[in-house]
Amino acid sequence: MDKEANIESTSSPCNLSAGQSPLSNGETTPLKFHPFEPFSICSWREIGVSPWLIKQLEEFNLRKPTPVQTNCIPKILEGSDVLGCAKTGTGKTLAFALPILQQLAIDPFGIFALILTPTRELALQIGDQFAAFGRQLKLQCCVVIGGRHQMAQAQELSRRPHVLIATPGRLADHIESDPSGIARLLKTIRFLVLDEADRMLDGQYATQLKVIFDALPTKRQTLLFSATLTSALNRLHEVSVRKPYFFEEKDTIKTVDKLEQRFVLCPRNVKDAYLVFVVKEFYLRRDDTSILVFAKTCRECQALALMFKQLGFEVGSLHSEILQSVRAASLAKFRAGRIQVLICTDVASRGLDIPHVDLVVNHNVPRCPKAYVHRVGRSARAGRFGAAVSFVTQYDVVLLKAIEGAIGKKMEELKVNHNEVALYAGKVLATKREAEIRLERRGFGERREIWKRKELAMEGLEEDEIERRIEAWKTGGARRKREEDAGETNGTAGSWNKRIRTARNSRNSDPAKG
Repeated sequence: MDKEANIESTSSPCNLSAGQSPLSNGETTPLKFHPFEPFSICSWREIGVSPWLIKQLEEFNLRKPTPVQTNCIPKILEGSDVLGCAKTGTGKTLAFALPILQQLAIDPFGIFALILTPTRELALQIGDQFAAFGRQLKLQCCVVIGGRHQMAQAQELSRRPHVLIATPGRLADHIESDPSGIARLLKTIRFLVLDEADRMLDGQYATQLKVIFDALPTKRQTLLFSATLTSALNRLHEVSVRKPYFFEEKDTIKTVDKLEQRFVLCPRNVKDAYLVFVVKEFYLRRDDTSILVFAKTCRECQALALMFKQLGFEVGSLHSEILQSVRAASLAKFRAGRIQVLICTDVASRGLDIPHVDLVVNHNVPRCPKAYVHRVGRSARAGRFGAAVSFVTQYDVVLLKAIEGAIGKKMEELKVNHNEVALYAGKVLATKREAEIRLERRGFGERREIWKRKELAMEGLEEDEIERRIEAWKTGGARRKREEDAGETNGTAGSWNKRIRTARNSRNSDPAKG
């Protein structure tokens, strides 16, 4: 990226001076952090992990198990069903992968384990970890996800891989298309794992999960892992026929101490200009920085990506409406440091192992505090320092307060010079509008409508009812967009300051009165 990002450089209140924290701008006190403490005093051997696996763990410099691993691995090896809840970045994948591999080594056959996960990227990542630690077993691992040729996947399944990792939609398609074949192969599984179990059981995958569970043996070991504990996990009895061992790491709703969290107050109609300003200033500090920007919808994500590219940034995008090959390429480039900015939806907020993210940006304030925790959990992982910035409009103050209440911290405001943002706001907003027009011309979102129709058809609805619901779905989204834009004008820095003062007063008001 051109360091000027096609925007004239101005003096910035965000410039760093020696000794300041990553988001300090000179107007606020840098946040202080506690020293990082070791994960666990136990050893891998003490919790029952086999020597051949310990040797591989040491090769990856994994010397001691984390709390979720210390508590869950022995119970899994004993044969118990397990429900494990722990923060992102604490090693939940290895908590189930290691005991599965250890048991597989004793009695190898296929299909031995089925791991279900909500996103394609997470499925691929889990597959990589199984392949890495199972190489001594010559592990055969199959990843079944959308965006890949279904016939080739069916052929791979017919060869009975040891471990099957899948997203619910694609696996359900395979079962329904070949009930006497694929479904029969699943009758042998020893382990069923639901990763990101709270999301898997929240209802959106109910139809697909029913198809899958009907094909599974009742005599199996069921493992559920999640970063958050939600009411959806009360449906555990539908998945596990035995009373499971339950482990919940304390304060799983909390964010880690080494994450510096700030917010920027800005008017909604010019939020994109503030976004570009903050990202640009953070980017200019170092060449090897990595920034993850979360957007609310696939359309918003793609529009922001096009806008940033037009402004001269090297960015990638990650959401469910682009081809799997493009998603994988963007993620690989970001991990390798070939692009510094990745614009994504919540598809990237869970489970993905991105080694180092310096800054997480919330373009929208999540309505659910736990969604916020998942997002910002991409930074400050494994004891590193990290930062998160949320853009708060005059309509988001209540959401910000709810998040602060949930995580037990009051965030500091990152103050931005509104006059400097105003200097190039017109160019940013015009570029964003051009990006939105390009998406309209491309028919962006048609795949989503096709998936919605398929989902309704699977519910057994008549064609007329499907059309009615599709129309309501489309008009509802358009209406919400009009409501969001109602009363908004570009204004000036003076009018922006007025709105920001109103938001700041609301933010600082007594919560009992607010």
